Amino acid sequence: MTDRHEYEDDLFDADTDGDSDGADASDEERVFAALAAVQGRGFAQSWWGQTWLKALEDTALDLQQLKAGRALARGGSVGAVSVRPGRVTSLVEDRGGAVYRADVLLQRLSEEEWDRFLGMAVERAGHIAALLDREMPPHLVEDAAAAGVELLPGIGDLEPRCGCDAWDHCAHTAALCYQLARLLDQDPFVLLLMRGRGERVLLDELQVRSVASASAGSVDEETDEGPVDADGVDATEAFAAGSILPPLPAAPPVPPEAAVVPSLDTETEPPAGTDVAALEFLGARAAAEARRMLTDALAPGHELRAPDDELTIDQDAVRLAAGAPEAWIGARLADGSGRDRGGLAAAVLAWEHGGTAALSVLEDEWTPDAETAARARTAVEAAWDAGERPPLRATRNRWTATGTGAQARLGRDGRWWPYRKNHDRWLPAGPAAHDPAAALSAAAGDE
Repeated sequence: MTDRHEYEDDLFDADTDGDSDGADASDEERVFAALAAVQGRGFAQSWWGQTWLKALEDTALDLQQLKAGRALARGGSVGAVSVRPGRVTSLVEDRGGAVYRADVLLQRLSEEEWDRFLGMAVERAGHIAALLDREMPPHLVEDAAAAGVELLPGIGDLEPRCGCDAWDHCAHTAALCYQLARLLDQDPFVLLLMRGRGERVLLDELQVRSVASASAGSVDEETDEGPVDADGVDATEAFAAGSILPPLPAAPPVPPEAAVVPSLDTETEPPAGTDVAALEFLGARAAAEARRMLTDALAPGHELRAPDDELTIDQDAVRLAAGAPEAWIGARLADGSGRDRGGLAAAVLAWEHGGTAALSVLEDEWTPDAETAARARTAVEAAWDAGERPPLRATRNRWTATGTGAQARLGRDGRWWPYRKNHDRWLPAGPAAHDPAAALSAAAGDE
């Protein structure tokens, strides 16, 4: 086999297998540089990236090939990735050094399906705004499905083709799918390009339809004195039509530090029962949290993060404790949330690793149903090479490496969380992992 880097630049000039899947020279193509090796994390953080991987994992018949594909993707063996309507292509180098061309095909939407999708998107301008923010909210996919358009792939939709002549998903096509999940996390327009429309073409078509729709509305409402718009323009629609409106002003700078809360230590006697020190602490934390939220909102990539869930009182106590430097504050928060000091410290550690999701895994021991338990066992079996898996003891949703202080806990969302035993208490040891092997490795301190 030729070295991957010798002919990678020429790979995407033509379909060497002679199957263009209906693509022509006018179709848009995006080529993404090879991604660096990555260890100890899942390939998909977004819900749509996880749906892509679910379509792969529900379709593939050989779990060992999926496992080998994950290893190749993690090791940086997937080259530059070409994305075109109906197809994604890359060169993948296997463990023996052989290089294969891997393709994964996805059915393109028909012109009629695109017409329905574009019509739905124009009517619900918030969907356009979300895509421009590199988000694919669930209601966009649901509204598209209601219009008869399936955007995300399902079981059997990802068709593999590989130079190794495998008839099912092999390690090479699986590695390509895992790598593409990382690209989908960054930009959902990658999926829309596979379905048949590139970002520029799609936005141009949406703008044409938006202008036509607005013009039709103006004619309908026109009077002798000109167009009438008594209710104004919906803010979501105005934002979504940004390409035909003046640019927004620059974002304001982030304050160099949180606002200082005025002192409550005055000559006026506070009302009976008022805890002045506690109020000052809460005011300072509120100011710090406001600055953090503003910093996050203005930071690049903020659109890739899911919004925070509404916190319960106990969860908010943990959040406050994570920023409480004084012992008396921690003691009061522990007492108010029904925890001892050690329990609050463990909860704070979980919060720092994964917020409410990690806190739930710490405090929620649950019994998986039959289907979830079967998926967990399959994941455990596929996570290690033959003879490498340590002996494990499963108790409800917790898998402990026998004779060690390492444990992997299965969350209700299917992710695995590392835990390490410290004296008589199990403590969170890191963020969630895609598979139990990575979680146990983190728990053992290998990463």
